[in-house]
Amino acid sequence: MSKDFIPAAKPLIGDAERDAVDGVLRSGMLAQGAEVTEFEQEFSRVLLDGRPTVAVNSGTAGLHLGLLAAGVGPGDEVIVPSFTFAATANAVALTGATPVFADIELTHYCLDPKHVAGLITERTKGIMPVHLYGHPANMPALQQLAEQHGLALYEDAAQAHGASLDGKPVGTFGTFAMFSLYPTKNMTSGEGGMVSTGDTEAEQALRLLRNQGMQRQYENELVGFNARMTNLHAAIGRVQLAKVGEWTKTRRANAQFLDRNLHGVGVPAVAEKAVHVYHQYTITVPEDRDGFAAALKEEYQVGSGVYYPVPNHRLPSFAREEDLPNTEQACNTVLSLPVHPSLDDEDRERIVTAVNTLAKAGA
Repeated sequence: MSKDFIPAAKPLIGDAERDAVDGVLRSGMLAQGAEVTEFEQEFSRVLLDGRPTVAVNSGTAGLHLGLLAAGVGPGDEVIVPSFTFAATANAVALTGATPVFADIELTHYCLDPKHVAGLITERTKGIMPVHLYGHPANMPALQQLAEQHGLALYEDAAQAHGASLDGKPVGTFGTFAMFSLYPTKNMTSGEGGMVSTGDTEAEQALRLLRNQGMQRQYENELVGFNARMTNLHAAIGRVQLAKVGEWTKTRRANAQFLDRNLHGVGVPAVAEKAVHVYHQYTITVPEDRDGFAAALKEEYQVGSGVYYPVPNHRLPSFAREEDLPNTEQACNTVLSLPVHPSLDDEDRERIVTAVNTLAKAGA
């Protein structure tokens, strides 16, 4: 059995991506241009049933500009999960609004609609679920809440390219949705993000906000940002977009293999009518999760990751007293195993052997 280290995540970059970048370099058109436009149109067609998308230079920028385009600002509150990467709450705070931290349900680690309902106030502008680990949040329940209270729904789909619920793609439920294109995501552009929206005014605002507030040079209509995606990044993204469908099939096959063969740990649940794209394959280790992860690495050369060890509400940047028991439990028990498309049969067998052996030994 090979003892090469199995990383928790592994970006897949091949000759096609290199050739695409070389083509842009040879063209001399490096900044935002035709490649970006083509990427936006293709992303929309392949993953979002044609819903328009706007390319930006990072996922965080996508969330920030999406919220601004949706009219979120000082005095507003947006309900978000605390169990997620800090960018979710950061983006709300950067608009001048207040992120209100809600608890998750422990089945899929997404926003708990029942807890969200108790946090709605007259200042609440919207609800922003995260489709964590590639599994869709409970959008029907959250949509019902939003409609009852006249609220907007926004989607942090950073990890959920190609996920769906009842045949409806993630990224088509809310006023806007953001997909991250960071190197460790299910597909990458090197760095970047995509913002989808079905609101014509929001789409126009996004295009202005990412480009210094102007549609035509030196005719700045509003105060904007430089959040443009380059042709270089878009060229990589277009190649990756053509591959992500097959990669997702492989991720799902790897996850099914782990589902069938892992014992002694909690394996990911999938909601009825949901398509999970397994950005992460996240198990639960009730006792000594950190020791378990260390033993995986030291004894079996199997990488893993803890996403996320510190909830947003306890980060120094927010430091709030909140009663979020499910969030706290998840932070102490989740562990993500390799599920990426680079795994071969020996890798998968080693992961299973390692996890089952350690679980049986009570590591």
